[in-house]
Amino acid sequence: MSAHQTDSTLDPVTFEVLKNSFVTLVDEMAEQILRTCHSFVIFARDFSCALCDAEGNTIMQGSQDIAVHVGTLHLKAKAVLEDFAGDINEGDVFAVNDPYRGGTHFSDVSIVRPIFSDGTLIALAQANGHWADMGGSTPGSFDVSATDHFGEGVRIPPVRIVDRGVVREDVIALVASNTRAPGAIVGDCHAQVEATRIAEQEVFRLIDKYGNATVVTAFGEVQDYVERLTRARIAGLPDGVWETEDHIDADPAAPEGLVAVRVRMTIAGDEIHYDLSGSDPAIASFLNAGAGVAFSGAIASAKTFMPDIPLNSGFYRAIHVDVGPQGTVVNAGWPIAVTGCVSGAYEKIMNAGFELWSQLMPERAMACCFNLEYLLVGGRDARSDERPFFMWYDWMAGGWGGRNGKDGQNATSPVFGVGLAVQPLEGQERLTPVLTTSHEILPDSGGPGRHRGGCGVRKGGTVTAVEDTVMSYCCDRSRAVAWGIMGGLPSLPHGVWLNRGREGERFLGANFSNVAVVPGDSFERPSAGGGGFGDPLERDPAEVLEDVADGYVTVRRAERDYGVIIQEVDVELCEYRVEEEATERARAQQRAERGGWLAEDPEQVARRFRNGELDTFDLVRHYGVILDWGTGELLPRTTVQYRALLRRRSAAHWREA
Repeated sequence: MSAHQTDSTLDPVTFEVLKNSFVTLVDEMAEQILRTCHSFVIFARDFSCALCDAEGNTIMQGSQDIAVHVGTLHLKAKAVLEDFAGDINEGDVFAVNDPYRGGTHFSDVSIVRPIFSDGTLIALAQANGHWADMGGSTPGSFDVSATDHFGEGVRIPPVRIVDRGVVREDVIALVASNTRAPGAIVGDCHAQVEATRIAEQEVFRLIDKYGNATVVTAFGEVQDYVERLTRARIAGLPDGVWETEDHIDADPAAPEGLVAVRVRMTIAGDEIHYDLSGSDPAIASFLNAGAGVAFSGAIASAKTFMPDIPLNSGFYRAIHVDVGPQGTVVNAGWPIAVTGCVSGAYEKIMNAGFELWSQLMPERAMACCFNLEYLLVGGRDARSDERPFFMWYDWMAGGWGGRNGKDGQNATSPVFGVGLAVQPLEGQERLTPVLTTSHEILPDSGGPGRHRGGCGVRKGGTVTAVEDTVMSYCCDRSRAVAWGIMGGLPSLPHGVWLNRGREGERFLGANFSNVAVVPGDSFERPSAGGGGFGDPLERDPAEVLEDVADGYVTVRRAERDYGVIIQEVDVELCEYRVEEEATERARAQQRAERGGWLAEDPEQVARRFRNGELDTFDLVRHYGVILDWGTGELLPRTTVQYRALLRRRSAAHWREA
């Protein structure tokens, strides 16, 4: 038994009632934020709430919270306690967003309210929300070219914004006036402050009913309960060491090549130890992670494979994370840029963890999921005579990895936070001069496999009445494409096209900032699907046929990726037929030839791509060749690395002809 654990002193009924009351309390905070927030970003649920004990440990989180937030909320609470030790009073409220003190990125601002009972600090309520702009060099505060935090926005160490019940409007104004949307910032701040007051009110209600001692005891016993469950689950797993790596596309300041995020997991008895210290040095971009985000990524990957266990600080007692020395891509340290961490190192840690857990729990195995992406358009709204600043801030759903026995989920929220909602385009169009022109499932985006990866989506838009407006994109996996496991194949590269099919067509890539746009400019981007699970040549042809009828797979890719020859009978009626003999021949030929595709001269493959003989899917799935997708130029070092990964995760599991 851990030193933290004690025998329960509450009767089972009281314990269960209070445990669920804490969940309800935090969810009531969320409801308060949804009803009173000012920004569309927070309205789309890019926020999280928590109740912490007097030491800052998480007692309970909300039922739809963002994964990366949850793993860092206790660290922010502890930062407040540390900086204001001996000077925390009833009626105080604090703000903090510091990613070097356990936070995520500068846009995620936590409002923390200490809760006192009979003059003693017993808990802290925390509401964390993504503020739409925090200043910096780019509208929306996502500057891919930033190498330190000074270009990313306002850094808020723990600071008092309510002093003994008196709102420090001067402090709030100081922060808000350094942003492009001060009105929304002030509004969201007050919405979060009020949410923490709701939490305080509910704690007092529980104390009135059960007594102070009982409620405070329950704070500890809820964490002990989760620790016992977690340790029991871990103890049922085999001891051992597992390791793998995932990758960020590139370091802009280095020669082309994938950047490794290495994860080593050790199970010993009833504890898990993650070691991320082998990861590559921090890069000259904002995709690095701070220590808190790296911790959260390891925790979130484990929690995904133990979905029935509640998450609070009891979970953290059994799972330890060594993020390694400062200066790496997973432990950047001040002042290295980290705003893009959730699209960079964070989701790489999570997906690497999924691969390790898939070996431990093959019945729950899952391939790589699509990468979180944000597209931001910001500038002046010329629809109004005042020309106010606007920020069109958009993210998409995408595909999750194929699973053992099941296809991946289509068009789902990113693993960064499954509670995240896709923003309603009608609301976006009312608030900003950006028109959505298309939003649809993207055929062939799911990685091929015996169980197909979930499909991503394709979304297009046009900027209308704008002035002095720029576009920025925070993403990754244009080169480290979402991968399959156990023989499954990858999805497709991310990236944004500007004015595709028109004069001035440009491929902007999967990470860029401050690209000028003018009225009439159009843009289009895909979200990747998930990687495939298992050999695609072993997928039942009837399932491929159904995918074609559903619009998830095209007839061409059914042949190229699955070796299934499909005859179109009546496209309008979605009638298709599998040519069984032709399918048998095609599959036999692929089994005989596909191993050699990964040995073909990459430059010859690239030339065939530029000549139109091969497409992007052919390159990333069959030949393992990575190009600059805008110019068609071969990336030789990246290709060598990518081929090695494709051989390990895919080709090594194929049945020979």
